[in-house]
Amino acid sequence: MLEALSSKIQGILGKVGKRNRLTEKDVEEALREIRIALLEADVNLQVVRQFVDQVRQRLVGAQVSGGLTPTQEVIKSVAAQLQEMLGEESKGIEFSSTPPTIIMMVGLQGSGKTTTAAKLAKLLKNKGKSPLLVAADVYRPAAIEQLKQLGNSIGVPVVSGDEKHPVEIAREAIKEAKSKLRDVVLIDTAGRLHIDEPLMEELTKIKKAVAPHEIFFVADAMAGQDVANVAKSFDDRIGITGVVLTKMDGDARGGAALSIKGITGKNIKFVGVGEKIDQIEPFYPDRLASRILGMGDMLSLIEKAEQAFDAQEAEKMQKRMLEGTITLEDLRKQIEGLRKMGSMENILEMIPGMGNMKSALSNAQFNEKELAHMEAVILSMTPQERMKPSIITGSRKRRIAKGSGTSVQMVNRVLKQHAQMVKMMKGLKKGKRGKKKGLMKGLPFGDDLMSMFGG
Repeated sequence: MLEALSSKIQGILGKVGKRNRLTEKDVEEALREIRIALLEADVNLQVVRQFVDQVRQRLVGAQVSGGLTPTQEVIKSVAAQLQEMLGEESKGIEFSSTPPTIIMMVGLQGSGKTTTAAKLAKLLKNKGKSPLLVAADVYRPAAIEQLKQLGNSIGVPVVSGDEKHPVEIAREAIKEAKSKLRDVVLIDTAGRLHIDEPLMEELTKIKKAVAPHEIFFVADAMAGQDVANVAKSFDDRIGITGVVLTKMDGDARGGAALSIKGITGKNIKFVGVGEKIDQIEPFYPDRLASRILGMGDMLSLIEKAEQAFDAQEAEKMQKRMLEGTITLEDLRKQIEGLRKMGSMENILEMIPGMGNMKSALSNAQFNEKELAHMEAVILSMTPQERMKPSIITGSRKRRIAKGSGTSVQMVNRVLKQHAQMVKMMKGLKKGKRGKKKGLMKGLPFGDDLMSMFGG
């Protein structure tokens, strides 16, 4: 996510950080390089100018904070302005005090409105809401069927209407939501390949008919700053309340994310971070700013860990690990939890100081494919073998390798990794490496996460 921009910004601030003192010329040179980096990231020129000017204003005549060097003050100012550029604070859905809360999904064709509507429905359902999906895109072939299939997969009902006008479909959906006590209605509207009068007229009619509490503009983050300009057009015509960026996990530049707020004045509310139905997240400007600057994103990492690991089971596992009695079944559960958290590349991005290690990940002892192989190896063992790996003889190894579709070498690697973890934990118990400090609540690997990669 925003890898190219992050690398450049960190490089620029890294050069600044090596100097004992900064002159006005040094600051201007750094700002010039940051300006170039933002423009290369396809950030809107107006937004870039505003960003650079405001960082300069923060620095000119500012007193150095207690304990900070002039260099640190530059980094602090860039971080603060970057967060402001992204929207300062997270803005979620503004729920109506009188249900149902009505949300219109608008945008150009191909932006991901239908899938995003279903993702939001899944997210809201997980938070205890009772959503209803509305298939109001009657023009795109298979749009209604797509939403029905997505709704069925997450257990959320879908309202549609054969050969009915989208306005009528939306009206009937609101009536059904009220009668069946559905507290959130997500309306998937039609899009076009470009902005045209019929599209805007239809959206205006739907808005007038149902009076939505939120109108989310859905856009592909990889489209760059053009997204901000299109969002502005939608806002000028129908009035959007927020933006959802899809494919944020594939956006290395950041033009869309960094231009939206400055051009439209609207906040990014959610971001799609993968193709799976549960891969959508609330947008936190401060967290993304921190990741761009290489400072990590521990809060997001903790949240992912809490979702992936059962708290009570994690506590028991931590106890076993510190006692040096961790089993292969424990190792399997850890692998399963780590894989639920997403790619190892994204996990490293969230750990302060680890972002630069992503390039070395492909050469690490354990990559993501090998994690899957490790899990398959352990699943091919009997319960007794998982609890007591010392009984695994040569013949058992061959059986396990065959059952997991791997090799005896992979079986040996899993056993070796387990043995190393047991030894390491026993060393911690004896105080050989000092008191263990957990990296995060609910993630038993804690500071030793990188041990999974041979570190």
